[in-house]
Amino acid sequence: MKIVPAREFDLKREVEYGTPEQNETVRRIVSDIRREGDAALLRYTEQLDRTKLTAAELRVPQEELQAAYAAVEPSFVTAIRQAAANIRAFHEKQKRNSWMDWQPDGSLLGQVIRPLKRVGVYVPGGKAAYPSSVLMNVIPAQVAGVPEIVLVTPPSTNGGEGINPYILVAAAEAGVSEMYRVGGAQAIAALAYGTESIAPVDKICGPGNIYVALAKREVYGAVDIDSIAGPSEIVVLADDTANPVYVAADLLSQAEHDEMASAILVTTSAVLAEAVQAEVRQQLEALPRRDIAAASVEQYGAIIVVDSLDEGIDVVNRLAPEHLEIMVQEPMAYAGRIENAGAIFLGPYSSEPVGDYFAGPNHIIPTNGTARFSSPVDVDDFIKKSSLIYYSKEALLQNGAAIIELARHEGLEGHARAISVRLEQEGKAESDNG
Repeated sequence: MKIVPAREFDLKREVEYGTPEQNETVRRIVSDIRREGDAALLRYTEQLDRTKLTAAELRVPQEELQAAYAAVEPSFVTAIRQAAANIRAFHEKQKRNSWMDWQPDGSLLGQVIRPLKRVGVYVPGGKAAYPSSVLMNVIPAQVAGVPEIVLVTPPSTNGGEGINPYILVAAAEAGVSEMYRVGGAQAIAALAYGTESIAPVDKICGPGNIYVALAKREVYGAVDIDSIAGPSEIVVLADDTANPVYVAADLLSQAEHDEMASAILVTTSAVLAEAVQAEVRQQLEALPRRDIAAASVEQYGAIIVVDSLDEGIDVVNRLAPEHLEIMVQEPMAYAGRIENAGAIFLGPYSSEPVGDYFAGPNHIIPTNGTARFSSPVDVDDFIKKSSLIYYSKEALLQNGAAIIELARHEGLEGHARAISVRLEQEGKAESDNG
């Protein structure tokens, strides 16, 4: 990892829009699924995933989910259950209630909150299996009250035979009852528009490769989506009290995701900078995903030396990282000054994987600097809100003239007349009664 002063550092991250060829491929797949349904879905599954299925074989039966328990360690089941409990408890605290407010003039204003009816969760099956992402998508939707949650995942994980059993167990532990063995852009299109076998959803969540990301962008508007996720990121803000072994390990925990992941240390200590640089080099040698992590730290990794923690905080807020670890002597004293970060980890024992897997907060977090304006996935992502307006006669008579004034100012006479006819009718009625 290179050591650079703050003034010389510039992390250039761009949103991935895909090549013209990739976009054209995705548009064709989405269009074919929309027109042909299952026929196109099965054709692309055979062509792209090299798996020949019938329509009846698309759905993963509950027996297959239960059989997967025999292929995983009991310790994994225990861990996934503990994690699920923590995630559920955290998200339960985010629940909202509908509300109504009676006004003195007899009007009622309020907000009705309802869960989405049907949500689709994409579980990737590329370079690695991520059963934790099953929990992070499904549990907030369940807490929100979504009655129908459907999972889709490629028919084989990481080139292996069938769906990874750890994904199946995570789905079973999360209470998923509807799951299909289909992946890629064709799965996103099936969720968005429906086929004979898969009913359409209201929202699609979950990460995937470039074809999945482009398909989500293509179907947005027909359905909602969570986001277009970019490469993973971590920034560690540290002073001379930080342990270089811990810092290096945490940087590599994100660098191993993929070659485009970003791992950055921001520190006031030149001594720590050099120690971490050496530690990264040493720890890389023993890392199973060494080649991926090495490419990441070479291309997108850096150690930024700043003159003060104030300057370091400015750098952090400019980077707006997905994950931020604060490893300084008094981490709590600085947490309130962080304006842009998806998740903030405080102190030497709050390593990023604590949040990724177990603590409870969601690990689906804004990337590519989008923490400037967006948030981690939570219960609010799976609800919708309706405004409630009941205006009394007294309120309309009192405020009608102001409404008419605003409508005519915008040149919308029909709006104005919808109010004026009521004022005229009610005024006439009162006059007749008087």
